[in-house]
Amino acid sequence: MREVVLPLHGGALLHDADLPEAAEPRWFDREHWLKSGAVGLETSGRGSVLIVDRGREAWVLRHYRRGGLVARFVEDHYLWLGRDRTRAFREWRLLATLSGRGLPVPKPVAAAVRRAGPIYTADIITVYLPGTRKLSAYIAAGEVPESAWLEAGRVVAALHNHGVDHPDLTAHNLLLDEQGKVFVVDFDNAFSRPPGRWQEAGLRRLQRSLRKVALETGTEFNAAAWRALEDAYRSARAGKERAV
Repeated sequence: MREVVLPLHGGALLHDADLPEAAEPRWFDREHWLKSGAVGLETSGRGSVLIVDRGREAWVLRHYRRGGLVARFVEDHYLWLGRDRTRAFREWRLLATLSGRGLPVPKPVAAAVRRAGPIYTADIITVYLPGTRKLSAYIAAGEVPESAWLEAGRVVAALHNHGVDHPDLTAHNLLLDEQGKVFVVDFDNAFSRPPGRWQEAGLRRLQRSLRKVALETGTEFNAAAWRALEDAYRSARAGKERAV
């Protein structure tokens, strides 16, 4: 994927060079979409995202927000360390690389950062994955297909085989479509790194998330399903499968 970078309010706008039209600042204005035909809102881990209709496809507009305790004091400001180190640019470029390699992640459309002195705010637009729901929602409804556990294990292994450390690998960031295909979303703070203990830590993070979802939804942690996921993961890791 080729990229184009344009100046924007002291910051910059990044978009796919193959878009039929150049990205515009108003693409990152929620009010613009709400007034001109937004499809709707969808809850994410940190607030909500806007889903907008673009004819042949839909886009997801997400504003970067803080998480954890720091969010009580700073909602959406980040320290400026250079354009290429901003969250939006790093996530856009990582998604461009992974989607180009055929991994099941959202395709990036555009990203924007706006600088004000030593701080900045940021937004990213990705292509919407139609017909998908969070794995956590499937678990709550007791509707997870058996094959989806195997697919999830292979998808996580593929990310790790590509050296991608996803720091928020949870049941909320694994999506399933109606055919049981698994996607991974929310690559904010994800990055590439050499093989190491982080891969096993990522798998354990997912296991803890599944246990937490079972507790919160009043369902039972499916140990057999987890074993199937883990076996599929380790098989794919051992075979060093580079794609799914």
